[in-house]
Amino acid sequence: MPDRGGGPTGPRMRVGRPSRRVRTLLMTLGVLAVLAMAFVMFAGFWTDWLWYRSVKYSSVFTTTLWTKIGLFFVFGLLMAVAVGVNIWLAHRLRPPLSAMSMEQQSLDRYRMSVAPYKKWILLGITSLVGLIAGASAAGQWRTWLMWVNGVPFHQKDPQFHLDVSFYAFDLPWYRFMLGFGFAAAILSLIAAALTHYLYGGLRVTSPGARATAAATGHLSVLLGIFVTLKAVAYWLDRYGLAVKSSDFKATGNWTGLRYVDANAYLPAKTILFCIAVICALLFFATLWRRTWQLPVIGFGLMVLSAILIGGLYPAIVQKFQVQPNEQAKEAPYVEKNLKATRDAYGITGTEVTEYAGTSTTKDKTKLRDDADGAASIRLLDPNVVSPTFQQLQQVRNYYAFPSNLDVDRYSKDGKDQDTVIGLRELNLQGIPKSNWINNHFRYTHGFGVVAAKGTNADAEGRPEFTEYDLPSKGDLGEYQQRIYYGEKTSQYSIVGGPQKEIDYSDDTGEKTTSYKGKSGVNLSSPVNRAAYAVAFSEPQILYSGAIGEGSRILYNRTPKERVEAVAPWLTIDGDAYPAVVGDKIEWIVDAYTTTNGYPYASRTTLGDTTADSLTAANNQRAVVAQQNQVNYIRNSVKATVDAYTGKVTLYEWDTKDPVLKTWKKAFPGTVKPKGDIPQALMDHLRYPQDLFKVQRELLTRYHVKDAETFLSGSEVWQVPDDPTNKSGNAVPPYYLSMKMPGEESQAFSLTTTLTPNGRDNLSAFMSVNAEAGTSDYGKINILKLPTGRTVDGPKRVQSQFNSEPSIAESIRLLRGGDSEVEYGNLLTVPLDGGLLYVEPVYVRGGGLKYPLLRKVLVTYGGATAFEDTLGQALDKVFGAEGSTAEPPDEDETKPPPTSSDPTVQEALDDAQKAFDQGQEALKKGDWEAYGTAQKDLEDALKKAEDAQAAADKKAGGGSDKAGDSGDKNDKNDKNTDKTEESGKPSSSPSSSKSPDSG
Repeated sequence: MPDRGGGPTGPRMRVGRPSRRVRTLLMTLGVLAVLAMAFVMFAGFWTDWLWYRSVKYSSVFTTTLWTKIGLFFVFGLLMAVAVGVNIWLAHRLRPPLSAMSMEQQSLDRYRMSVAPYKKWILLGITSLVGLIAGASAAGQWRTWLMWVNGVPFHQKDPQFHLDVSFYAFDLPWYRFMLGFGFAAAILSLIAAALTHYLYGGLRVTSPGARATAAATGHLSVLLGIFVTLKAVAYWLDRYGLAVKSSDFKATGNWTGLRYVDANAYLPAKTILFCIAVICALLFFATLWRRTWQLPVIGFGLMVLSAILIGGLYPAIVQKFQVQPNEQAKEAPYVEKNLKATRDAYGITGTEVTEYAGTSTTKDKTKLRDDADGAASIRLLDPNVVSPTFQQLQQVRNYYAFPSNLDVDRYSKDGKDQDTVIGLRELNLQGIPKSNWINNHFRYTHGFGVVAAKGTNADAEGRPEFTEYDLPSKGDLGEYQQRIYYGEKTSQYSIVGGPQKEIDYSDDTGEKTTSYKGKSGVNLSSPVNRAAYAVAFSEPQILYSGAIGEGSRILYNRTPKERVEAVAPWLTIDGDAYPAVVGDKIEWIVDAYTTTNGYPYASRTTLGDTTADSLTAANNQRAVVAQQNQVNYIRNSVKATVDAYTGKVTLYEWDTKDPVLKTWKKAFPGTVKPKGDIPQALMDHLRYPQDLFKVQRELLTRYHVKDAETFLSGSEVWQVPDDPTNKSGNAVPPYYLSMKMPGEESQAFSLTTTLTPNGRDNLSAFMSVNAEAGTSDYGKINILKLPTGRTVDGPKRVQSQFNSEPSIAESIRLLRGGDSEVEYGNLLTVPLDGGLLYVEPVYVRGGGLKYPLLRKVLVTYGGATAFEDTLGQALDKVFGAEGSTAEPPDEDETKPPPTSSDPTVQEALDDAQKAFDQGQEALKKGDWEAYGTAQKDLEDALKKAEDAQAAADKKAGGGSDKAGDSGDKNDKNDKNTDKTEESGKPSSSPSSSKSPDSG
């Protein structure tokens, strides 16, 4: 630029430049920054590879990785080439510059500024669109693998008679390809139009033609490609109607063709397809005619047809043909939807049986024995007693149990027992001092199983433990008790190196151990340590002296995380549960294959249908796949995670599932055959809760078999709210061993109740055989209650419990002081045409921090009982107090006997006094005083026993008097045994300690 004056004369001042040293420093910092970013990216990749290799599922990592890389480069390159070629072509077809208009003069500046960098700009634009398209395509790796490996369902849809695999595996990929084509066409059209405008091929304000012949031909071809793709979209939309979701007042979320779809939308899509093909040909014809007239007319015709044929015509059909006679018009399509939905959710074999709802036996005393055989009533609610396990069996503060325990079956003496089970997992919030070494090196694992009978509680309402103490002992035998992988184990641990781990503590002091398993990633390599230091943002991993030869890092330690990682194509159940299988603890995880492409099957949102009062009240019990909408689901895989080694094993469960077969082709060798499941594991497999919740939600509408009833909505049910709390959420299903009507023996089952839509009386009782390995496993039974007579549902039963004057007064007494009453699971059991409801009642108060089972609520046929034990409550309800089915224990209701010996009598008087004090404290709800009285009673009876033994010895062991004394002593022994039971959890030698001991 020339000097325009106004400035100082003389030598021109040089603009300061950084010195060579500064430039070198900046360049070095830049290189280091790039290297640091590269290493961060490498660390994430490398640690993932090391983890997958450690769990022996490296093929999952490599298959997924190469699929993503392939899709990224192929579709990124296609998009870059499509856009780049059209920019290059538009530049090549630019017109020679002629007389300059004002518009062209303005653009000339941009042309001149762009000219030196044209190649770089072209490279930058194509790279950008390529990266975006490649990243989008890489996210479709599941769609690609399902399309490439898809296997047939051998079931055809009722409209187009295509195999279901076309909709589940093929159509999603075709739609992705179509979407990619639209994106490429639109971006190419925009890029070409801008290039033509910049170089004069398109003019907005210049005189003369608005577009050159070359620009016209180029852009018309691109528009022709776009319209061709639109024609393909119209054709695919025809098939998409079979999996289209729509709101339908009779059914809610409807999927599939309705009358208006089959008779209006389907022909409309065919007509629009033909119009779009003609319109595309008109656009291509501009290569010869060089005029926009015919293509514009054709495009306008296509838009008008889309409005009239694709929008207005179906609305007219719906308004004037369907609505006046909806049931008749929709019935054939509803029949298809009913069949497809039942098939897709595995509820086709559901048996719906009419059930009276009232007993046919007039003499209810005859039903007393039948009540014992109808079900093994589980009084121990796994969702209530976790604090009791915590207080009685935590032993150390750095152990904890999950908020919701689990129900399983264990055999003893050849008889199955419903068992509440939990693992003593690591709780970092309870360690004495929190620091990096303690958190990640010393406190690394939990220890032992705690289990209790589900059907019993001791005299004080505490669980009867069958596995207890630390180390655990009891009925489960010998097994590896250390728990390195669990639901509460979310942090990483570094084990096996020079730093010893806290194992457990007993009376002899603290024990240490060092991990001997092969799980985790070896940290002996400096590269591995550096990678994990970056990945976990913990530099101490790189240089800590606590890491040495043999050190291994354990992470991804929850069962759900591990199964999701090794099988990312599975949907995981919200509740993993532990089981002692042989000599180890295994986490059992149910996994599902799903799709939303099953024609005519209605969709459901998994996060909504699997939510209940437990998931709402406690984050420990997760819902499955929060927002996933599916219309096909199978429990196709049973997975296990070893609590010590972390080993993940996937077992095929549904051998007929085509979705699983597809994924097995994509990831060969990852899923073991069903025949490899050991019997010890099979004994603990069960029907999954989340699948049952999805099925019960569908069965509220799809239990009917005829379209007319379905459309009328008269038989729509709902899942009732949980009556035992005020959350307002659905009642969870419950596991218990029970006998359905017509069955000979009890089976481990999953049960729920259903009520009419908007009312609280009972509509149905639903159960599924949950006992894996049996012929009836997975068989769903529904007992349908009569619609002409009201049968009380759970909410009404709970209201009756609360409104009964004598029960209400007893509850008020139990709530005395600062005590709280907690209601356990309200169990429903079919019995002789009627329904037996049983609900345990827990009390938490006084000096206790945990709930104790104090009462049992029972109702049957209008009779209600609120007693100390289940046996007493059943006796009262069935009017069988004098029966021999389960006589009340006299030791609980009568004072100790009298004696002629003054010393013995004095001790018995003390026992009587302690007994009376205990009863008085019980009425007031003062559990601390009650416990003191029980201790006094135990001491007094012991004193009486010793005195009686001394008297017997003095009198001589062989006389009749001695024999009489022996009889009395036997009675006292019984009293003593009963009192000892009330003073500590059964079968637990250590439970006589204070709940807070340790």
